[in-house]
Amino acid sequence: MVHGGSHAADCWDPTVSELARQAPGLRVLAVDLPGRGAVPGDLATLTVSACVDSVVAQIDAAGIERVVLVGHSMAGITVPGVAAALGADRLVRTVFVSCCVPPEGKAVIDTLHGPLRMMARLRAQGNGVSPPMPRRLASWFFCNGMSPEQRAFVLGRIYAESSKVTLEPVHRSMPAAPRTWILTERDRSLRPRAQRHFIDNLGGVDEVVSLDTCHDAMVSAPAELAALLIARTRDCGVGA
Repeated sequence: MVHGGSHAADCWDPTVSELARQAPGLRVLAVDLPGRGAVPGDLATLTVSACVDSVVAQIDAAGIERVVLVGHSMAGITVPGVAAALGADRLVRTVFVSCCVPPEGKAVIDTLHGPLRMMARLRAQGNGVSPPMPRRLASWFFCNGMSPEQRAFVLGRIYAESSKVTLEPVHRSMPAAPRTWILTERDRSLRPRAQRHFIDNLGGVDEVVSLDTCHDAMVSAPAELAALLIARTRDCGVGA
């Protein structure tokens, strides 16, 4: 499980708990990208390839051979590289949860518009590190429709982010494994229409599953998301 921008591995905690409740014994690994949690890294100089290498190294260190790879939000620029590095022998399915997937050879910033694009470019031209998003803005982007407890959980775990990676062109060459897209219908960060464009940028998926929830589905709808992940994992013969 790979987190997105402004987040760390702990954003998956509610869904990880649900996975443990619904499927005891299923091996689950939520990784931190470099510069987050216990993984060292300099956000000012971070690259997509460094993120990919870190995720693969954590999977290898955990001794996981057959992998259902799950990404959220800006993990859309990391997950394809991880999938390619794992290869067809190890990757059994990829699940994209409201991911940002730029067109081939383009960058995250090319998917932004108006003030957001200007803000991202200005931050990237500075020291390359965006400070934690203000709580009110993070609540609007990530937390609409959440309970007070869920909102407090998310807003207590908003982190600084690398703005350099938003300028880095990305490339994809993924193994032929099933792909699932979790489309978050009330998403303010990546609207459903934008997500469908990202699906096209990816080259299509095998299925689109809609969840009536906000961007941070792993917090707002952990039981539903866990059930979807368990079903897709067992479909591939993992953890059956």
